[in-house]
Amino acid sequence: MKRALIIDDEPLARMVVMEYLQNFKEIELIQECNDGFEGLKAIQQHQPDLIFLDVQMPKINGFEMLELVENPPAVIFTTAFDEYAIKAFEAHAVDYLMKPFSKERFNKAVEKFLATAPEKHAPKHTEELLDAVAAHSPAQNERIVVKTGTKVKIIPVADVEYLMADDDYVSVITKEGSYLKNKTMSFFEQTLDPRQFVRVHRSYIIAITQITRIDPYEKDAHLAILKSGAKIPVSKTGYVKLKQVLGI
Repeated sequence: MKRALIIDDEPLARMVVMEYLQNFKEIELIQECNDGFEGLKAIQQHQPDLIFLDVQMPKINGFEMLELVENPPAVIFTTAFDEYAIKAFEAHAVDYLMKPFSKERFNKAVEKFLATAPEKHAPKHTEELLDAVAAHSPAQNERIVVKTGTKVKIIPVADVEYLMADDDYVSVITKEGSYLKNKTMSFFEQTLDPRQFVRVHRSYIIAITQITRIDPYEKDAHLAILKSGAKIPVSKTGYVKLKQVLGI
């Protein structure tokens, strides 16, 4: 028996999925969730095999919620917003349903899930989906959603002072503190606005607006001094990038 969750802020949309899902006796619906916060808790609690996930929801959207899940289940997206990287859905999601969708279209998506080998739903596959979405959807890069214990924090990109590699994570540094994000430096280098953020070192990306001065430091290296007083090492190639962005 496969276990499923519905995560959607629209009651009518949840009702439609519930009704259509009754035809599949091999799938048990274990919970409905009104938003991404509820969805995240339910996934952690129940470890479902499949989720029906709305993209556009209040508080945190479907993509941001998925980023916080350590071992994400298979996903069938349900969305009314076709601008959300349809190519990414096609390449990496089990399927996606454009609202309003018919019973026949729903059945096709669920049958596709049931026929697909479990390894195709591996967390790595979902991670590739999220990276592809970030590359296609600039709106995804205006804030960073992190998990601190049992709480979820939304960090506007404008509040970020710098990012630092931290083993398999990236530390996001703000005035309020440091927060770990399960992403790579390369991911942030590719998705953050290059006019606002520069990777100055293999372990550091800094916000241009935070720089107060750049001092020479050892051979072919420099230090970027930030408004907070932080001293960030700048490599030779990082210095070239900085000069290009700053126009010096």
